[in-house]
Amino acid sequence: MLSAKIIRAIQKADYNAFIANGDSAFHNLPKEQFDSVATQLAPRLKAGYEITYLGQLEQRGFHVTLWKVSFKDGQDDALATLSLKDGKVGGFWIR
Repeated sequence: MLSAKIIRAIQKADYNAFIANGDSAFHNLPKEQFDSVATQLAPRLKAGYEITYLGQLEQRGFHVTLWKVSFKDGQDDALATLSLKDGKVGGFWIR
């Protein structure tokens, strides 16, 4: 599952794994931006998490899947969205 692979990349702070399946625009994501997100989320992900599929959307030519990320630390859940086009990641956001 691609969303799980991307979340594991955040957990491990592995920028190259994070962008590996991305389109050219996704490959241009600044490493500093990724590092900022990984610094915030990696400790919570390392403490344990579960992802649950919530549904899908079609937006601007992208197939978008929605995921609930529940953290074992008992703090707030997060909503993750994964945008795909032609088998390539065009975007991934965690809110």
